[in-house]
Amino acid sequence: MTQDRPFVHLHVHSEYSLLDGAIRPKQMLEKARHLEMNAVAITDHGNMFGAVQFFDEARKAHIKPIIGSEVYVAPGDRRNRAPSTDGTPNAFHLVLLVMNEKGYRNLSRLVTQGYLEGFYYHPRVDMELLREYNEGLIALSACIKGMVPYFLNADRVELARKKAEELAAIFDHDRFYLEVQANGLPEQIRINKMLRELSSELSLPLVATNDCHYLNRKDAEAHDVLLCIQTGKTLDDPKRLKFSTDEFYFKSRDEMLRNLEGFEDALDNTVQIADRCTYEMEFGHYKYPVFQAAGNRSLDDILVENAHKGLAERLRLKEEEEGALSEETVAEYRKRLEFELEIIQKMGFSGYFLIVADFIDYARRNQIPVGPGRGSAAGSLVAYALTITNIDPIKYGLLFERFLNPQRISMPDIDIDFCINGRDDVIRYVAEKYGRENVSQIITFGTMKARAVIRDVGRSLNIPLGEVDRIAKLVPEGPKVSLARAIMEEPQLRGLEESDGPSKKLLTVSRVLEGLSRHASTHASGVVISDRPLVEYLPLFKGSKDEIMTQYTMDRIEQLGLIKFDFLGLKTLTVIKHTLDLIRAASGTSIDIDKIPLDDRATYQLCSDGKTTGVFQLESSGMKELMRRLQPEVFEDLIALVALYRPGPLGSNMVDDFVSGKHGKTRIRYVLPQLEPILKETYGVILYQEQVMRIAQLLADYSLAEADELRKAIGKKKPEVMARHKKRFIDGARKNGVNPKKAETLFNLIEKFGGYGFNKSHSAAYAMIAYQTAYLKAHFPVEFMAALLTQDMGNQDKTIKNIAECRSMGIEILPPDINESQADFSVVDGKIRFGLAAVKNVGLKAVEFIIEERGENGAYGDLLTFCRRVGTGKVNRRVLEGLILCGAFDFTQIHRAKLFAGLDNVLRSCGANHDPNQMNIFGSLGEQGGMGPGLLDLPDVEEWRERERLKKEKEALGFYITGHPLDGFSREIALVTSCSIQDLSGQKDKSRIKIAGVVGELKLKRTRKGDK
Repeated sequence: MTQDRPFVHLHVHSEYSLLDGAIRPKQMLEKARHLEMNAVAITDHGNMFGAVQFFDEARKAHIKPIIGSEVYVAPGDRRNRAPSTDGTPNAFHLVLLVMNEKGYRNLSRLVTQGYLEGFYYHPRVDMELLREYNEGLIALSACIKGMVPYFLNADRVELARKKAEELAAIFDHDRFYLEVQANGLPEQIRINKMLRELSSELSLPLVATNDCHYLNRKDAEAHDVLLCIQTGKTLDDPKRLKFSTDEFYFKSRDEMLRNLEGFEDALDNTVQIADRCTYEMEFGHYKYPVFQAAGNRSLDDILVENAHKGLAERLRLKEEEEGALSEETVAEYRKRLEFELEIIQKMGFSGYFLIVADFIDYARRNQIPVGPGRGSAAGSLVAYALTITNIDPIKYGLLFERFLNPQRISMPDIDIDFCINGRDDVIRYVAEKYGRENVSQIITFGTMKARAVIRDVGRSLNIPLGEVDRIAKLVPEGPKVSLARAIMEEPQLRGLEESDGPSKKLLTVSRVLEGLSRHASTHASGVVISDRPLVEYLPLFKGSKDEIMTQYTMDRIEQLGLIKFDFLGLKTLTVIKHTLDLIRAASGTSIDIDKIPLDDRATYQLCSDGKTTGVFQLESSGMKELMRRLQPEVFEDLIALVALYRPGPLGSNMVDDFVSGKHGKTRIRYVLPQLEPILKETYGVILYQEQVMRIAQLLADYSLAEADELRKAIGKKKPEVMARHKKRFIDGARKNGVNPKKAETLFNLIEKFGGYGFNKSHSAAYAMIAYQTAYLKAHFPVEFMAALLTQDMGNQDKTIKNIAECRSMGIEILPPDINESQADFSVVDGKIRFGLAAVKNVGLKAVEFIIEERGENGAYGDLLTFCRRVGTGKVNRRVLEGLILCGAFDFTQIHRAKLFAGLDNVLRSCGANHDPNQMNIFGSLGEQGGMGPGLLDLPDVEEWRERERLKKEKEALGFYITGHPLDGFSREIALVTSCSIQDLSGQKDKSRIKIAGVVGELKLKRTRKGDK
């Protein structure tokens, strides 16, 4: 393309036109540079998902970014969700491009309203919204699905003219363009000519676009498959959604001209439009939410006062626990506090700390458990003083600079763990305090990863499922595995790609689509809090469950300077709370989990024995084995365990050196004797990132802030950065009298093992939760396991594992009982009673009513009286069957087979219509209706054999409770097996094992040739 006749693409669908656009912004910009285009737009369907990423990458590529969206316009009121009666679409397309700041805000409002108010198959706006929010926007009439082209194509020329005039009036005539396209569709060629005529008639300018959906012509096939993935169709389906040509790609001006001969003015107008679009995104300027302070006091003053008060209370409690504190100790804490406060104030982060402390205080006041800390924030004494964290950073040698580097201003990142049941309550509090319009959860995008994209593409190509699954499993598991790498390393995949069969096409298309965004969902923890309504900064999105979130991801929000907070739901905190509630209910004893002794022998013995199923961070088979080797005796051992049990240390000699050092089996050696105070706690092993920082500080005169930069460099492994640090380290060490060769040896050691180093602050915080759960399991095993079973109620595999653990602990689990069971698993006389909510097909509403009725009117006498009393439509036949089969009526002393066989009689006696699909089976039953207790004759049937009874019990519960079909064969099984099914997860990949089980079902399958 020549510079004297440039062209700009103004209608482009990136991967954020989910499962429709196949263009990655970065690759598009590379092609734009190759074609000498100095500007380009992004116009995804109804959203602005990719706007920040695109803008950022375009600026780096020195190409002018134009933000836009192809919005959906309702034919009438956007809130009207009735289908059209005249065949008119429920939404038309319209391309909007941002000219300036006002335009950006207006486009954000439009796409937000589309999701929040106008969603009907698509996020729709309407003419009313366009009239209100058009300033700063340029409009293009869009593709054949645009309002004007649609009516032209339908030969409704007058209506097309009327709509063009209406849109031109909204956009002040000079901001509305009629859009001709170069996609080669026969109908488009016809429409282009009609648009030329309309342009002359109404004096409206033309603009040329190509409605780009993929980057290159060769990608058309992959895009075809992408549409199949979107619609759930296969390529051989003649009725599937498809593009009729292969020309919807990112063309050069010359390629555009081939289909738009005579429309040179429309091509030239793209440059004029690009020149009119001057909007610049502002990155990096923080938009702090406003913390409401009483009176005229500054946020700095409030933080200082609260921190000093908090530290005084922490030291008082420390004195209660440890005895009188020395003046030196108190001075150390106060000096550290002053240092941290000075840094926080200098960086302008006082408000951030006050906001976090406030919502954590709300949680604690409302009995919502909060974790002791997470990540590097546990290294802050200010956070500890404000009770944001509950780990003493000085006691455990944690560093503030690992959390907040004084030499680099970046937002602090305090991640908070809440009880999973209370997390949403805390978010609601924040929304009410700072304004619902100022608070939102954050979007995230699922992508088409290597294995998943093979399966998606395989379905679309109609390749047999078994073959697709076989090929997908040739790709190694892992979040960073790419198809290119897998094909390079796996000969079978390489052979398939080089073949001529369908597998070649499968892999070729999968490569093109791999990594594209597939769907949007809510980020697990991120919440953004702004100083003003968020829609003034960014567009909002409404998910499938009506949850409102930002249209930009967490990283992109931070680029815009908006402040995000992490509210994580941790189920272990819920287990702890439930355990404490069960203890209180059983014995009246209230335990403050934050005040349990950290030197409890029974707790460490439980860990040393590897009996930690259900214990936070310590329950994997590999961790159990490591604990049996290490034999933890003090809390610092648990901190080390959390750091040690990771791929890096496990794949090196670090674990062996640590264990041997602890047990005195090998002599602990230090490269330099000065390192002993730093590495003594880890037996000479560089285990924590904080140790790397302290070594650099001690030997090479790094400040801790500089040492944090070294830590980051080690993690990123950039050769040029490491070379600079190596010289700096050796020079600094030489000045302190260290032999340069020794210094180099030490630096090489740091570089090698420091990369495996773990954040000690995070390790300490999570070790605390691990210790708390281990303590509860050691001292209150029945209550702990009941709480664990309740938390894992919806996960059959975990429930089976937990039941097996109960049995190994000698805890009896009682089957469900209609008179004794609660909704959750409960504790009864030192045993665990199965919860009714865990029975299949028994909904929570039915359970709640059963328990409520029992509480108000006493125990149920038998099946018949139960049916009479719950006659409100809450219980159907399937529920009754499930309750009988699982043993909930065993208290009647009537065996399950008899009750099950007599169910029809029971229902008839209650006057019920017992159609399985009839929910209100007792609706006609009055207080006096039916037969009285004991007057119903049940069929005289034989009791089920034990195997049959257990089979039906498993059908109702998902697992066995009152027995197991193999109970009588435990000795024989032990002789012939090498592993139990329960322990399968701990076995190495591709290892040979022997297990025993019960054949549940036999299925007869046929091959492609029809053979059995």
